[in-house]
Amino acid sequence: MAVSLMLSMSILLGSLSGPVVSTTFTLTNSCGYTVWPGLLSSAGSPPLSTTGFALAPGESRSVDAPAAWSGRVWGRTLCASDPASGRFSCATGECGSGAVECAGGGAAPPTTLAEFTLDGAGGNDFYDVSLVDGSNLPMVVVPQGGAGATCGATGCLVDLNGPCPADLKVVGADGAGIACKSACEAYGRPQDCCSGDYGTPATCQPSASSQFFKNACPRAYSYAYDDATSTFTCTSGTATYLITFCPSMSSLKSSVSSGSSNPSPSTPGLPLVNDTVSFAGRGDGSSSYPYAYASAPSLSLSAPWPLALAAAAFTWLCVAPRHRLLRL
Repeated sequence: MAVSLMLSMSILLGSLSGPVVSTTFTLTNSCGYTVWPGLLSSAGSPPLSTTGFALAPGESRSVDAPAAWSGRVWGRTLCASDPASGRFSCATGECGSGAVECAGGGAAPPTTLAEFTLDGAGGNDFYDVSLVDGSNLPMVVVPQGGAGATCGATGCLVDLNGPCPADLKVVGADGAGIACKSACEAYGRPQDCCSGDYGTPATCQPSASSQFFKNACPRAYSYAYDDATSTFTCTSGTATYLITFCPSMSSLKSSVSSGSSNPSPSTPGLPLVNDTVSFAGRGDGSSSYPYAYASAPSLSLSAPWPLALAAAAFTWLCVAPRHRLLRL
């Protein structure tokens, strides 16, 4: 009887204590303006303690994620409350809740997205920074203390709002660029959206528009099947994750160096920024794209190529579909 009572009390206390914390996300705003992060749990994942808040320039805030959490994090910009209705809205990254908390709403494109699946296949955390839905601000994810051959910094250090091609650019009230659309959003064509007859890796290929993003930010997702060079993994439970809006290279190197097992952004492999990209034209005789249409970057990911290739195949078969579903 006593054993049964103790077991019942243990189960009750366990249920009251809430979900087990798997990892911590630390969000830092290095922009010269306020950013309002949005956080969305995917279907079937427990909600986080917050779905949105304000981050002043230089401010950081940590959010704990439960075990096996899956979802996305992004930054909203140019936000304000309407004086008449009190409704809160943002010019980019809007989640449609009418409040600072997103209340489960997803990000309206174009928005830079950080995507996570914690404690996924093979006991790994999977993460990426995606420009598939366009870009609204630079963002980098840096694991701290993580383990694994492809456990390293990823994201986009470049503010693409200025050099964004005219047909993809979103401008604010003053005419300045505030976001950069994906080709899918701009044109809605199946070949740009990887839909319909173009819904497989064989039929959906990088376009000039997606290469604009890839050339500037080689480690970030540029289109739906950009898995091999854009999905990163850390052994589950070994890392916390720093998510920085508008990071500088010096701050990134400092963040990376504090996690000794993570590769430096200066080590061989895919760079965070492609410094060799020309700004002269698209490379096909057109001058409408500020970045050259260059060849695809190396696949090495700071790992021996057989391991990187195996990781890419595993990602495609087991993990990438979940990330593509997150972006739908």
